[in-house]
Amino acid sequence: MVIVLAGMHWLPTNDAIVMGAMAAFVGVPIRFVARPTRATTAIGAVLREVALVLGLYALWGIAGRLAVTQDIGAVQHGRWVWDLERALVLPNEHTLQAWALHSHAIVRVLNFYYAFAHVPSLLIFLVWLFFRHRDRYPRVRNVLALTTLSCLLIQLIPVAPPRLVPGLHMIDTGKLLGPTVYQSVGAGGPDQFSAMPSVHIAWAALFTIAVIRVSPSKWRWLMSLHLAMTFAGVTLTANHYWLDGIVSIILIGLMAGLESLASTAFAYAKARVRPVALAP
Repeated sequence: MVIVLAGMHWLPTNDAIVMGAMAAFVGVPIRFVARPTRATTAIGAVLREVALVLGLYALWGIAGRLAVTQDIGAVQHGRWVWDLERALVLPNEHTLQAWALHSHAIVRVLNFYYAFAHVPSLLIFLVWLFFRHRDRYPRVRNVLALTTLSCLLIQLIPVAPPRLVPGLHMIDTGKLLGPTVYQSVGAGGPDQFSAMPSVHIAWAALFTIAVIRVSPSKWRWLMSLHLAMTFAGVTLTANHYWLDGIVSIILIGLMAGLESLASTAFAYAKARVRPVALAP
């Protein structure tokens, strides 16, 4: 089964696990082929990365299910996030949404961006980075994995999005104007109680930063528009709070630092290892 984005039928978690396991089963042994060719090496590398992406996708689905089954306190947690934003004097999502709703065309574009741009943009970025900047790929891949996993761990604490918190007067623009990725609460579909932090923002921010740092093109700064659109797409549709995105970006910085420390420690340990000469 594939991810049918146009119909909003996301790849089921069980299928992602099976496909990821199959890719790993084929891709990992190729590393140990006695006489690998350029083709087998490339195929093995691609399959290993496919296995990683599918594994992250499966973990995302599992974390979502756990949050759904433990949604007690989600609305209260959402109110806490909202109150903290007001204390920090962050822009009010309700005021900005009211402004956006003056144009239904703008809101439909934001709904579409929230629903359709998330996964395809990440896959396009990973393919581009893998084939055009292979030397930079491992570190970015590692930071992506660490950031996603840290987001999923935090999401085990359920937080209701603004559209599901009574009293905030936020409108579910996906349900109002379409398209929407969510069914009624309890009717299945994607998890709706994992607003904090935003994986949408985490992924968009990570590869926006990576493209700006890696690409020599003078057009690379246009990637910041994708991050801006993603921020607008997750907040003005009432699917996330500003803090959901801010926390995601902070996590990227922390995970980049962690990855750098781990890489340095690994390189140091590897340099300290000396082959042991066998006695004649």
